[in-house]
Formats: sequence, C-alpha cells, structure tokens
Amino acid sequence: MYKVIIKLLLIFFISACSRSLSPSLTTLPKIQTGNLPEGTMEITIPFLSNCSHSQDQLLQFNPDEPMLILVHGCNGSAGKFLALANVFAFHGQQTACFNYNDRDSMMTSSAQFIRAIRVLREHMNNPKITVIAHSQGGLVARKALIRERTEASQWEQDIELHLITISAPFAGISAAKYCGSNVALFLSLGASIPICQMITGDKWSEIHHSSDFIQQPGTLIDPVDYYLKIVTDERESCLYQNEAGECIENDYIFTVEEQYFTKVDIDPLLVNVEVNAGHMEIVGDENIIPTKLINVLQKQGIMNPTPPSSKKELVKLLETLY
Repeated sequence: MYKVIIKLLLIFFISACSRSLSPSLTTLPKIQTGNLPEGTMEITIPFLSNCSHSQDQLLQFNPDEPMLILVHGCNGSAGKFLALANVFAFHGQQTACFNYNDRDSMMTSSAQFIRAIRVLREHMNNPKITVIAHSQGGLVARKALIRERTEASQWEQDIELHLITISAPFAGISAAKYCGSNVALFLSLGASIPICQMITGDKWSEIHHSSDFIQQPGTLIDPVDYYLKIVTDERESCLYQNEAGECIENDYIFTVEEQYFTKVDIDPLLVNVEVNAGHMEIVGDENIIPTKLINVLQKQGIMNPTPPSSKKELVKLLETLY
C-alpha cells in the first residue's frame, strides 16, 4: 500500500501542473510598444515586472492608463505571457506580469501579490487594474482579493479591480487527495506529508479538496466589481501531434469538476464561461494561438476590439508570436 501511495503521488506531480515553457518561446521579441500609450514611468516593484524573459525587474508603464496584470500558473514565468502581452499591446493595452515561486505557500504568494498591487496603485492616476490569472495563478490571485485577509481593511476604495481566472482548480486538485488523507498518512507511516512537500513545495497542504485554503475561499473585496471565470473542458484536447496527426501529448490537466466550486460560483459578480480547450491551449503555447481566449476576452470587453482595418496585421502578428 505504501508503494501504491508513492506511485499515486508521483502521478500527481507529473499531471497536476501546467507544462513548462517551450524553449523556442524564449526567442520571442520584446513587447511591441507601437500601439501603446507612451510609458512615462519606470519603477521597481517587487514581484512585478514587464512580461519578458529578462531578469530586469524594472516596470515601465503609463500611470494614466489602465493596467492588466498577468499571473502565471505552476511551472510558469513572466516570459510565459510575453506573447499574450504582445497581443494586448497590439490592442493598445499595457500589461505587467506577477512573478512568484509556484512552490511557495499560496498564502505567501497571494500576500506578495497584495503588496505588488498596492505599490502599483500608489503610482497610478485613477487606478484601474485587471488581473488575468491562469491555473494555480487563479487560486493565488483570488485569495489575494478577499475580505477575510487581515489586509482587507487596508484596500483603497478608489481602485477599480477586475478579476479573470482561467482553468483554476477551485474545488481542489483531485490527484492531490492523498496529501490531505489521514488514511494515507497512517498507511505510509507518516511519509505521505514529506513526500507531498518534496513534490509540490510548501503549497502541499493547500491544494487538496479538504484544505482550509480550498474550503474557505472567502468573499471578494468591494473594489472588485467584475469577475470572469473561464472554465476549460480539457477532454479530448491535444498539445502536440505527430506527422500522422496522432496525439503524442494531451493537454488535459484539470477536469471541469475541479474548476467549478459552489462556494466560489455563488458570487453574484461572477460570470462563468466554459470553453472546449486544453489547459495550455487556452493561453497559448509554442504552436497554438490562443484564439478561443482572445474571442472570450473581446466578447467580455476585457481585450479591446480589433479594428477591421487591423485584422490582417493581427493575423501576421499572431503567426509571428505563435
């Protein structure tokens, strides 16, 4: 039984995270600023930077314009969203990326996110911030924006916040159930906890269904006036095919049941949109243009519409980025 538990935990490790960034994506160009308002401010904000593969943490932006903050998932990085940031830039919208260690406790990461947003807000005029968070990043971002945090009373009321989460397992990760199981703890002679911690890091106690992190999602703070939750039906998805058209790597990470959770979904601000898309497909990968995500974001008014005269130019940009 002990060996079975270890095997199941290893399967969880392999399956419960987004794939890491494809090496070829690191050659993408920097953010194309031609359609953006001029970036008149440069500051350093811990955990927040322009979306790039650079180690430079300097954030350049226009304080008079709204800001979109992109939050990566497990095995992600700021560079993961470089291509998507370019798509937003094409539509005249500025972005920043939140950088965090996905092995840290998500309570720790969400506290870092709170601090980053507050510092950014201090440098914005008429601050409007939209958070777009994928996978584990959705759990981190939402947990940062709840009333039950000790920091909740310190939120400024003059900030306008929108939240968009994508493919986030709000019901807990099913494959991690043994990390919260007393039976597994007993049968493994106490080894299940150090194994879970070794595999997932300090977040091990937060990701299973019975954890307080999952079971007590909290209520969104007042400055959040819109919440879009994109659920991906990842069945029959494929990340890579061989020359014969056969799938050699699927794109199935979370079930729809892992993404729906009544305690989250009862929020009156929430709009649920379900999309038939793979876990990485929805945000884009090396050879996958995130067309479905772009369509949803434009339909919901998050991404600016593409002018008819610029559609051919957008197609060329997407072919270059992906």
